[in-house]
Amino acid sequence: MSTDVNRGMSCKMSNRKTFRVGSRKSQLALIQTNSVIDALKKVTQDVDFEIVSMSTTGDKILDIALSKIGEKNLFTRELEVALETKQVDMVVHSLKDLPTTLPEGLMIGSVCKRDSPYDAVVMHPKHKGKQIQDLKDGSVIGTSSLRRQSQLQRKYPGLIFESIRGNLNTRLRKLDEDGKYDAIILAEAGLIRMGWEDRVSQILSADVCMYAVSQGAKAVECRADDTDTLNLLAHIHDPDTTMACIAERAFLRTLEGGCSVPVAVCTEIKDSKFSITGGVFSVDGKQCVQDSVNRDLSEIIEPPKKKIRTTKGVKQYISIAEHTDISHNALDVIMTAGVELANKILTPEGAAILKKAKEDTAKAVMEEKRKKELIKAVESGSVK
Repeated sequence: MSTDVNRGMSCKMSNRKTFRVGSRKSQLALIQTNSVIDALKKVTQDVDFEIVSMSTTGDKILDIALSKIGEKNLFTRELEVALETKQVDMVVHSLKDLPTTLPEGLMIGSVCKRDSPYDAVVMHPKHKGKQIQDLKDGSVIGTSSLRRQSQLQRKYPGLIFESIRGNLNTRLRKLDEDGKYDAIILAEAGLIRMGWEDRVSQILSADVCMYAVSQGAKAVECRADDTDTLNLLAHIHDPDTTMACIAERAFLRTLEGGCSVPVAVCTEIKDSKFSITGGVFSVDGKQCVQDSVNRDLSEIIEPPKKKIRTTKGVKQYISIAEHTDISHNALDVIMTAGVELANKILTPEGAAILKKAKEDTAKAVMEEKRKKELIKAVESGSVK
């Protein structure tokens, strides 16, 4: 595991504590990490921060669709090892990259206020001014997400969907220069964080393409016994985003889904009313099961008496730390709403869709492994 320490982020003084913050090396990841550090600096004046950046497995494997790799922690494992071995004190993630079950001893200390959870269409310059419904049949759409592909194929069966990998810079370059894609689908939040709002051709509403679990939310992972870090992170733990993501992650965990299965959600919190809609889709988009669950939080959202996170432990909800402004009762209700939604989806039809999607993905993973083994054998001369 290679790491880089950004020494420029620290102004060390003997009487000041320095927190080491783990991050992926991509431009977007570093922008997100710096935004978290900026938020922490606004709530504390007596600490410093160092960024420790590193590459993850997902950053290194760029020639295979995510669903065909067969791993759940592609963008997190190396960072979590650094956390477990105390090379860093916290790690900033896109929450949608974090599995619903974390390694023992680690937890999500804060979920930052969610940016847009929606997906965006980015058109090739030759289609400037168009939206996805304006494209001709046979147009090629780039996405590495089965969730996006299945929903959009259901809506626009005449379009062709091809995998596209790489960071945002790479994918935009491929769109503009390769001549293969008529458009690509990306998370709106990532484009905004990069300052590329001008490339957004269309925002996909939830009735066209529901978003991924926790999409648009940043999470800060830390050690569960590190009370200094947990108390610091409590300052940037957003209540509404925390509730939404707890429900969404409970939904996903109950379904035993991930990036290899087309699972999508949409949540809303307004006037103490909570709603979550979710769905599972066949890979070709021809089959789907969707449902919703609603909760009234008006009488149960009062905060617990405890305001400080202590060494006695912090209660977790799908690996997310409790929120000091929300009662445990409310968080329990929110979590069970996600579980209830998953159970409503798991009708015989929904269960069959999930089973088939997982089987198809497993076959694709095995085929990719066989292909790589054959290439390796040919290169070594053992197969002619």
